[in-house]
Amino acid sequence: FGGGGFGGGGGRRVNKGSNLRVRVKLNLEEVANGVTKKLKVNKYVGCTKCTGTGAADGKMNTCQTCGGRGQVTRVMNTPLGQMQTSSTCPSCSGQGQTITNKCTSCYGDGIVKGEEVIEVKIPAGVGNDMQLSVRGKGNAGAKSGVPGDLIVLVEEEEHAELKRDGTDLHYELYISFVDAVLGTIVEVPTIEGKARIKVEPGTQSGKLLRLRGKGLPDLDYGRKGDILVHANVWIPKKLSKDEKEALEKMKDSENFKPDPGKGEKSFFEKMKDYFHN
Repeated sequence: FGGGGFGGGGGRRVNKGSNLRVRVKLNLEEVANGVTKKLKVNKYVGCTKCTGTGAADGKMNTCQTCGGRGQVTRVMNTPLGQMQTSSTCPSCSGQGQTITNKCTSCYGDGIVKGEEVIEVKIPAGVGNDMQLSVRGKGNAGAKSGVPGDLIVLVEEEEHAELKRDGTDLHYELYISFVDAVLGTIVEVPTIEGKARIKVEPGTQSGKLLRLRGKGLPDLDYGRKGDILVHANVWIPKKLSKDEKEALEKMKDSENFKPDPGKGEKSFFEKMKDYFHN
């Protein structure tokens, strides 16, 4: 639990507690709106019996070796003259103070194993594997030292129907052949609930429908992405006799013959439009 460097006050060593890492799982709604989580964390905390000093009676003595400076200075005579070097005091390990009677709970370290409930505010728009830092909520530093930080690793749970792509969400919509021909109104899932969207008559399989502003917020700017609805025309694999006869009658109709016009874009053109929007 040592660490840190030599601060002010004559170079005394400052103990710094180590950082802690925890994982927190978020669903899509929590990612979209932000959330405050209460996390129970097992960690090193300051010893209450000695108030973190490590001394049974709370009394710390000035180190006799370094005079409380935490460093010792040695002067060596060399052919070129005197050379002065400074190093960490071996008697107090750079603390500047020593303990005569060690605390029986922490054995002089000033820290013990414990737990703490920490409230973590997670902003809207975070992503999977993103790290958030909560300053001073890691392990306590030995002998009233500086505590480390709590590093929170975000783990995003997959949604059953919506797939994330940055701030955009994708949804695979399956419609019947009849609905694709005649058009219909369908409901699609969003973060807030269901939304109605119009499927125009003559919709082709693979057409992208867009619900603007229904996606996730950008972490830095707050602007929301879209929900991209991928229309898939469901072709039945088995037909009854009557269904087959009905389709046979329409087979030779000019309206049922493939005739893509200039307005019908290829798959690659659709994807190009998507990435440029």
